[in-house]
Amino acid sequence: MRVLKIEEGPVMSQGPGGVRRDLVPPGWPAQVLPPQAPDWERSAVAWLFDLCPPDYRAHEVLRRHPVVLARFAAGHVSSAVEAARQGIRTSRADLSGLVPPDVVEAVIAAYDREGRRLVAAGREVALVDAALRGERHVPRL
Repeated sequence: MRVLKIEEGPVMSQGPGGVRRDLVPPGWPAQVLPPQAPDWERSAVAWLFDLCPPDYRAHEVLRRHPVVLARFAAGHVSSAVEAARQGIRTSRADLSGLVPPDVVEAVIAAYDREGRRLVAAGREVALVDAALRGERHVPRL
């Protein structure tokens, strides 16, 4: 088993069911139980599927192998981040003259917010993926 060392962690003693939330790295998704909790993989799979297109649920291999699902989720989120960045780069030129300038600015702001959300989701996917691969967070004192 590999150990994932993180410098700092959340200051929580116990979460639902008496499970210690301080045993997860900073940035761990709130919707996913800590890896030491019973059924944590089930919560991870549900959360990962929520990040993916609905049609991904039809693939047996993704339902049966959470680490494969994490790979698919990471790829999907990464592609969405790139799409948001592309939208920011091209919105002014593509929408100029089609919609008022304030709408163009609102579009760019929406792409920016979505891009930031997706970048954070990508970090969370990486943490869940590491846990699915057997890495464990060791809190620092």
